[in-house]
Amino acid sequence: MHKLLSKLDSIKGRGPHAGDSVTSNSTTDETLPINQADVYKYRRHRGVNLGSWFVLERWITESPFKYAASPAQSDLDIARGSDAKQVLEAHWDTWITDEDWTWISKMGLNAVRIPIGYYHLCGADRRVLDGTDFANYHEVYEGAWSRIIGACTKAESLGIGVLLDLHAAPGGQNASSHSGISDPHPNFFAHTHNQRNTIYILKSLLQSLSSHNLSNIIGIELLNEPDPPSDTALTKWYTRAISELQSLNTDMPLYLGECWRTGVYAEYLANHPPLGMAVLDHHLYRCFTAEDIRTSVDDHIRAMDDPNGISHVLSSASEKVGRVGGGLVVGEWSGALNPGSLAGISNENEKKKAYVAAQLRMFDRSCGGWFFWTYKKEMLPTHSFGINTQDLTITHYLAEALFWAGTMPIILYASHRLPRKRSAKSVSLAPGQRGEQES
Repeated sequence: MHKLLSKLDSIKGRGPHAGDSVTSNSTTDETLPINQADVYKYRRHRGVNLGSWFVLERWITESPFKYAASPAQSDLDIARGSDAKQVLEAHWDTWITDEDWTWISKMGLNAVRIPIGYYHLCGADRRVLDGTDFANYHEVYEGAWSRIIGACTKAESLGIGVLLDLHAAPGGQNASSHSGISDPHPNFFAHTHNQRNTIYILKSLLQSLSSHNLSNIIGIELLNEPDPPSDTALTKWYTRAISELQSLNTDMPLYLGECWRTGVYAEYLANHPPLGMAVLDHHLYRCFTAEDIRTSVDDHIRAMDDPNGISHVLSSASEKVGRVGGGLVVGEWSGALNPGSLAGISNENEKKKAYVAAQLRMFDRSCGGWFFWTYKKEMLPTHSFGINTQDLTITHYLAEALFWAGTMPIILYASHRLPRKRSAKSVSLAPGQRGEQES
């Protein structure tokens, strides 16, 4: 195994390209070829979210909401408005273009996370809409799936991995409009029909992806930022979803939102190890709560560098899930700070860059990768630093950080439990970073 990891650690640069293959030099009877798809899945992810491309958020992209029905905050409101099909297809075709993909590649980013709603899959499987709020809008969304596959194909041509994130599930898994509906009372957890239907949708997504033979799919995220009535309600659903998906395919990593209860969900995975790889997704923001606001930027930076702080929480969880073949990533983070954290600061840009740097240092110590939120914003207010990569200040720093990151191993997962009789594509690998456990 040591020889395999040494070989993996020797892989540097942008990523795999057509025909690439890595094979273990092990002289034992267990040959472990590492193919192109393996490298995409198991390397360290340094990525960006392509926010508001398919699941729309009005604070990011205002223009698609021009003809939306009231309250004009969610995808369902747009679908219910006028000219929805034309508005959405125009947006899908212009929000992320070849120029954007080239920019992402030149920045040295090796992955993207693409938030999608279940209704964006209806072009591949019309039944995903049955019994849902979007049942009458197949015509509006039928063109989305071909564009999602086109995005994955374009990313593959540039050596960029893709994490497909189910951002919007039937009934809404949280009360935010980015769950697809403008309803303060989401009912994903209230109705078992929605939970069963979401598993069907995820299975359909998995099978549809398999039919396209893409090598660069990092994984599928089962739910973005779920807000369950209890941890038991969510873990019960996770257990069933993982079981049914892995009955079809154990090769596809499954990403799990952990409700900002990292230790609890690390313990869950440790006690219920899946057949394939499962990865916890933590979202890190320090600009929303009252405590965030009254904490100075310098204290935020110190907290990121504190080995007993959030770094300890993430590294502990990484270690725990790593022992059962899993991992942890920060699926969303930003450089945004509340003005309260910058009060009295004269050199704001330098402080903001230092804050970004502290987060990146912490991620490299404690988890298997990250995805910045978000790639770009339609209108750039003066306070937009840290919420999109197109901000020139943060672009400069990320470029510098990614340059130095290129000298580091790209592999996220090392094995703590290597089954003797599994095929190469079904080998479960786990994080190489070490840490302590925190609930």
